[in-house]
Amino acid sequence: MKFGKRACIINVGGARYAFPQDVMKDFPLRRLSRLHSCASEREVLEVCDDYDRESNEFFFDRHAEAFGFLMVYAQHGTLRVAPHMCELSFYNEMLYWGLESAHLEFCCQRRLDERMSETYTRYGDEDRRSEAEGPHAHRDAKWLERMRRTFEEPTSSVAAQILASVSVIFVIVSMVMLCASTLPDWKTAESNEVEEHRYTEYLEKDEYRIIEAVCIGWFTAECLVRFIISRDKCKFVKRPLNIIDLLAIAPYYVSVTMTVLTGENSQLQRAGVTLRVLRMMRIFWVIKLARHFLGLQTLGLTLRRCYREMVMLLVFICVAMAIFGALAQLLEHGLDLKSGNEEYASIPAACWWVIISMTTVGYGDMYPITVPGRVLGGLCVVSGIVLLALPITFIYHSFVQCYHELKFRSARCTRSLSAEFLN
Repeated sequence: MKFGKRACIINVGGARYAFPQDVMKDFPLRRLSRLHSCASEREVLEVCDDYDRESNEFFFDRHAEAFGFLMVYAQHGTLRVAPHMCELSFYNEMLYWGLESAHLEFCCQRRLDERMSETYTRYGDEDRRSEAEGPHAHRDAKWLERMRRTFEEPTSSVAAQILASVSVIFVIVSMVMLCASTLPDWKTAESNEVEEHRYTEYLEKDEYRIIEAVCIGWFTAECLVRFIISRDKCKFVKRPLNIIDLLAIAPYYVSVTMTVLTGENSQLQRAGVTLRVLRMMRIFWVIKLARHFLGLQTLGLTLRRCYREMVMLLVFICVAMAIFGALAQLLEHGLDLKSGNEEYASIPAACWWVIISMTTVGYGDMYPITVPGRVLGGLCVVSGIVLLALPITFIYHSFVQCYHELKFRSARCTRSLSAEFLN
C-alpha cells in the first residue's frame, strides 16, 4: 500500500474525492479515519469494499448523494438529510460512515425521530418460532395476526370494514342518545312530579338505558378483544386511542355502581355532581371515530408532531395577555379609580378582553371607553393577528405532510383489500 503518497482517492458510488494523508488521519468520518491506521491490505478491505494499490484508490459501494451531504458536514460542520431520500436510509448511511443522529441539524433530527417512531421493524422471530413448534402453531399465529389487523386497521379486509362500520353506527347512536338526554322535554320525562305520566316516563328511561347498555356492551367487548389479541399489553394500554376508549367506557360502570349503592331516586343520586360529570365524559366516544376517518387521524398526528409550535403559540398568547391586560387595566381603571371602567377592575378581567380581541371574536361584553384604551385595543387586535399567524405556516405544512402520509398508507391498505376481495 502507498500511504506515503501525496493523496488518497476515495471512490463512493462513482464519485471520486482526493484527500492528503494528514487530512485522512483526523477526518470527521470515522470509517475514513480508520484507513490511516490500517497496516495491511487485509485490514483495508475490512473497512472498504475494494482497494487499488497502484492508484491508492479506495472503493465504497455506498450512496453517492448521501456521501456528498456527509462531505458538506466534514467541511462546514452542518449535516442535513439529503432531499428526496428516506430519512432511515440516510441514517443508515450515517451509521456506516461513523456518524450519529446527534450530528444532524435539529429539524432533520426531529424528522428522523418522527419517522423512526412511526416505523415498526418486524423481525421474523415469531414466525421462525411458530414454524419450529409445528404447523398448528403457525396457523394460530397467522390467525391472531389476521384478528389484529381486522380490529386495528379498518381498511385491511372486508371483515375489518364491516366491523368498523358497525362500530361507527354504535358511536353515532350513543352520541345521539347522549345529546337527546339533555333536551328540556327529556328532562321533563325524567322527573316524577306528574303522577299521570309516570308510566310513560319510566318506559322512555328504560328504552334509553337499554340502548345505552347495548352500546357500552359493544364498546367493552371490542376493547377486551383488542386487548386480548394484542402483542404487547403494556403498549396497548399506553396508546392514546386506547386510553380514550377506557375514559369513554369507565364512567358508565362507575355511574351504574354509584346508582346501585346510593339508590336510583335518592337525594344523593339526584344532586350528585360527580355523576353528571361522569355522564358527560361519555362524549369521548366521538373520538373513537378517529380509528375510521382519515381526517381525524391527520389532525391527531399533526398535533403530536407540532406540539412545539402549539406550545410556542400558547406562549405568544400568554405574553400578549400579560402585557395588554396590565395596560388595559391601567388605562381603563387604574388611572381614575372613581369613574373608571369597572369591567377592567382587575388584570384577570382585562385578560379575558385581550384573548377575545386577539382572536378577533369580539363578544362585545366588555370594551374600552377611553381614547388610550381604544388605541390599545386596536394594537391588541393587530398584534393578535400577527402573533397567531406566525406558527400557522409550520402547522399547515405539517398537516399537509401528515395527510399525504396517511393517505398513502390508506391507499396501500386499499390495494391489499382489493386483492383479497378478488381472490
